[in-house]
Amino acid sequence: MQDTPSPSAILDLAIAQLNSVELNGGARAKFEVRLTRAALQLVRRAMELAPTNDAAEHERLSALLVETGGLEQLNRRLCALIRDGTFALSTPAVAAHLRATTMEKLAIDQPNYASYRRALERMEG
Repeated sequence: MQDTPSPSAILDLAIAQLNSVELNGGARAKFEVRLTRAALQLVRRAMELAPTNDAAEHERLSALLVETGGLEQLNRRLCALIRDGTFALSTPAVAAHLRATTMEKLAIDQPNYASYRRALERMEG
């Protein structure tokens, strides 16, 4: 059993606190608060999404390579196969895997990135 509040809830509280701070310190202080808030939001998204994203990436790589192993090992193997010409971006399964992995990483790193949002809309529509 985990103690409460959860790490995610603590991050949410810290982000909410940063959102409520009245800044009188000028542009630099405002920038530092925005930067800190963005970093905490990224950590929260990573905590929430990375385990599922990593599992999906691992499953795709295992199927694509018809191999087992850890995620890092499978990624290294894919890189080697791309480097030696066995796989290319024109290989449909490779392109699909790379696109899915990129979308999963953007969901954590830059979920408000305009190109990411447009790609999501195309995928959903």
